[in-house]
Amino acid sequence: MMDAGGRTATLNDVARRAGVSIATASKALNGRGDVAADTRQRVLDAASALSFTPNPMARGLLAGRTGTVGLLTSDLEGRFMLPILMGAEDAFGAGKVNVFLCDARGDAIREQHQLRALLSRRVDGIIVVGRQTDPRPSLGQELPVPVVYAYAPSDDPRDLSLTPDNRAGARIAIEHLISCGRRRIAHVSGDPAFAAAQDRLAGARDALGAAGLELAGEPMFSEWSEHWGRDATATLLERHPDIDGIFCGSDQIARGVLDTARDFGRRVPDDIAVVGYDNWEVLATNSRPELTTVDANLQQLGRQAAQRVFDAIDGVDIGEGTQHLPVRLVIRGSTIARR
Repeated sequence: MMDAGGRTATLNDVARRAGVSIATASKALNGRGDVAADTRQRVLDAASALSFTPNPMARGLLAGRTGTVGLLTSDLEGRFMLPILMGAEDAFGAGKVNVFLCDARGDAIREQHQLRALLSRRVDGIIVVGRQTDPRPSLGQELPVPVVYAYAPSDDPRDLSLTPDNRAGARIAIEHLISCGRRRIAHVSGDPAFAAAQDRLAGARDALGAAGLELAGEPMFSEWSEHWGRDATATLLERHPDIDGIFCGSDQIARGVLDTARDFGRRVPDDIAVVGYDNWEVLATNSRPELTTVDANLQQLGRQAAQRVFDAIDGVDIGEGTQHLPVRLVIRGSTIARR
């Protein structure tokens, strides 16, 4: 396993000699099916010439998909967490990867304890799933395995973080209201300390500005609840009776908006069109009318996070910084009347 310079040959040396990327060299040596036959032979010849034989530990890391992955979460009850975890498990493939799930419950000391437990089990990689889209402290750059942050981005730009594009979600919500002929659009949202609340307001203003419009009244912030949705809408309709569209920061708020619109004798969607956020299906599909809302594609986010961990284990450079993943609008009867 020594090269001409007396140094142990590495996977990097094999890749360079074969003229391929480290990831391709890894796949070729591990018999993965997505490598062309002549490329695989070139890599095997290079490995042979360099007397390169990966040790079992390295082979486990290179193959990646035979080992164990840690999922470090901060809120197992959260409805944002569960679809992400489901998506990650889909990507791991049933029975192919052992998943260790640790719930730190949002406690930094507990999180450090869980992290040590995962590393002592020799996990190949870690996905850290946050409970909201606010940046969270990085686990640091000294960890021996790749880490990907999902939903809550790391506060260190050297880490790779995947989070839904809240700003784009708000833009598509407002563009939809405008396409439905609405011009006097108000915004009711939750706790203004949340990054999600600020990102959704910014996206709403982007889309309104592009159409030469502005919000009807000031954005209304308080809590992520139906109760607040009801109270805020009563205030809005008293101050701005000509409102014809309301974009809500969550589906819970939107449910409250629908209640008050009904109390005030406004028909939805004829008089006022309402858009929610989250596509929490049990809420959205049981609303009267059913709720048009933005879906953050959280299962897809979980799948992507798992895929990036696999790539990193395979030796692929997965990049760094925060990547905003696309979201989608689910159109139901609160914006377009169902006949």
